[in-house]
Amino acid sequence: MTILAPQQEVAAGSLHTKRLPAWAAIVTAIVALAVSAALVLGTGIGNWVLVIVLGAVFYLIGFFIATNAVEGSRSARNRTWSALIHAACVLAILPLASVTWTLISNGVRRLDADFFLTSMNNIGARDPDGGAYHAIIGTLEQVGIAALITIPLGVLGAIYLVEYGRGKLALAIRFFVDVMTGIPSIVAGLFVLAFWVLIVSRWFNNGTPQYSGFAAALALSVLMLPTIVRSTEEMLRLVPAPLREGAYALGVPKWKTILRIVIPTALPGIVTGIMLAIARAAGETAPVLLVAGGGAAINFNPFENNQSSLSLFVFNQATESTRYSPDRAWTAALTLVALVLVLTIAAKLLARRNRLTR
Repeated sequence: MTILAPQQEVAAGSLHTKRLPAWAAIVTAIVALAVSAALVLGTGIGNWVLVIVLGAVFYLIGFFIATNAVEGSRSARNRTWSALIHAACVLAILPLASVTWTLISNGVRRLDADFFLTSMNNIGARDPDGGAYHAIIGTLEQVGIAALITIPLGVLGAIYLVEYGRGKLALAIRFFVDVMTGIPSIVAGLFVLAFWVLIVSRWFNNGTPQYSGFAAALALSVLMLPTIVRSTEEMLRLVPAPLREGAYALGVPKWKTILRIVIPTALPGIVTGIMLAIARAAGETAPVLLVAGGGAAINFNPFENNQSSLSLFVFNQATESTRYSPDRAWTAALTLVALVLVLTIAAKLLARRNRLTR
């Protein structure tokens, strides 16, 4: 065994490399923004958006040069790519933050009790009152009925495809689910209009076609079903096979293994897919307009007469050329987003109660 001589021992500080101080990135960003602002605003070629974009480019160039001079080319490339990744994240967040701020800043103008407790019945063009109570009721009933129809069908269909489906039938189901995933919402509305409103509803309304909230729920079900089936199928496939095999080795029947092991394990992902489908259904306008007709009065019965929804209310108010309509449209849009957010949070909290972790 070779023993190093005292003069061969590595010096204590020789392994440390030079690094830029922490304040270097901040100083580089400030200088880059200052140069960009002077160039853009001084020449009048753009606004603050171009200042930020050009400043980011100047920052990356300047920071690469500084890091390359102090830490070397390898560290400079690493830091530059890290900065690009963070910049991409910021660019992805900016549109969402902009939409959120615009929605909140404009939506709070009519955020009062009158908006949530009154409808647009007998409200004229010059009347500042009126609310979306009828639209909120319509959205809750239509989306609720659609969820009651599609969640059991979608989950059971996904269980069949993953656990039992083999052969041509399973392939045919997957094919039609994939086709339905990309179907336009207006096509779903036209299908329900032609089948339910113009044919089936005549049997229950003395031969007269009947618009209703239930018809809108059927159209929304057509849109929700493929999303729930595909998302649930993918989540069930992610459940590890040893969990199933362990249950089978203990003599647990397959149906009980699916019910007690597979579904609770995949439940958070299943709930996420369901909430995505509900969010899409709540924001659809064309199917509701085609088969529910909309309306200004409150209608608690989804099986009779016209019924509105929040998305249709936003569309109607945004297209009216009155002084007070834009404020109603913004507040209704904010209400719709808040409603979906509350439902998503509640569903996530319920999904956390996984029986496998007890």
